[in-house]
Amino acid sequence: MKKLLQPQYVGKFACIGGACADSCCIGWRVTIDKDTYHKYRACPDDQLRALMDEQVTRTRDNKGADSYAKVRLRADGSCPFLSEEKLCLIQQKLGEQYLSNTCANYPRTINQVNDALERSLTMSCPEAARLALMDEKPMEFDEIAADVPAERLVINKKIDASAVRAAFKPERYFWELRVFIISLLQDRRFPLWVRLAVLGLFCQKLDELARTGQSKEIPVLIGTYLNRLDSGVLAEELANVPGQPVIQMLLVKELADERIFAGITNRRFLECFAEFLLGLNYTADAAKDEIGARYAEAGRDWYLPFIAKHGHMLEHYLVNYVFKTLFPFSGEKHVFDNYVLMAVHYAMLKVLLTGMAAHHKDKLGAEHALKLIQSFAKVVEHNNAYLKNVIRLLKDNKFDTLAHMVILVRD
Repeated sequence: MKKLLQPQYVGKFACIGGACADSCCIGWRVTIDKDTYHKYRACPDDQLRALMDEQVTRTRDNKGADSYAKVRLRADGSCPFLSEEKLCLIQQKLGEQYLSNTCANYPRTINQVNDALERSLTMSCPEAARLALMDEKPMEFDEIAADVPAERLVINKKIDASAVRAAFKPERYFWELRVFIISLLQDRRFPLWVRLAVLGLFCQKLDELARTGQSKEIPVLIGTYLNRLDSGVLAEELANVPGQPVIQMLLVKELADERIFAGITNRRFLECFAEFLLGLNYTADAAKDEIGARYAEAGRDWYLPFIAKHGHMLEHYLVNYVFKTLFPFSGEKHVFDNYVLMAVHYAMLKVLLTGMAAHHKDKLGAEHALKLIQSFAKVVEHNNAYLKNVIRLLKDNKFDTLAHMVILVRD
């Protein structure tokens, strides 16, 4: 791999170590690759080797080289190799070459598209989120010479649009789709919720073409939507869709509860969720219509003014999500299911931020949104079991429709 594509903010990233507000060494399972496991067995530091022998165990149910072993965490969920200063003892004493691939690569995600690598950062890292989300300008990308050491190269996903097997599939038009989708999400002529709703309309049509074997019509579909966007027709149609704040809030609250009841130890996210509940005076005995009225008022009086100034933060989150997950081919079998999952991510952030806006009122600042997005990414984006459950819940209740997605994302 000679080329590497990455958002410009990635080139500015450096771990800030003990100054981090939410250490990546707390609250997560740490996997150890096979090569690193054997390094630990021959560790030259006697004290560290004793700790490694005790705390690093083989993963017997997974024989893959990347998840060959795991670290036994402390009772508080922290890594046993984390010092009191929140620094890694292994890196301090032995150097970065003794870190596992998981620890050395985080928060980086590497994908391969055709014959080039792509690198992005996950927003669960506070410093990565700060660099990616705070810039008011649209997110831009750089192509550089690949600089990932071969021994650290762990490819998350691959797409080969030039492969013979992709000739009659939507993947054949991966680059055309990516350029259109990112350009749409960065089109600031329209409110962000309108851009996301238009993307839903587009993904529904894209799914239809894929299901009926008409993928060759994708360039025409893209051209049609570009024309309809320029004419303003799509924005006018969506503006007439009535808002349903009660349904929006209750559905998102149910999805958030599902994650919280599964168990969350992340203090930052729980603080944001508490502010959401307090802001809306959301109690067990409160009438749904009353909560809905408070939610609608908070959206009008506090959330929308905040977004008018800081809407780039959610825009950057979505663009980074698209790039990092190779959207619209993010993992689910159907394109529209991948859209549903992205729309749910956005809706949960929007609803939670609205409740936080009701709590902080005119004191709501970019640092509050940054805290929410980062902690949300840590407890939601990295939990594949929960994300699969979200899709299942929506399908079981027949909420996985375009109409419901527009309700979810609408301001």
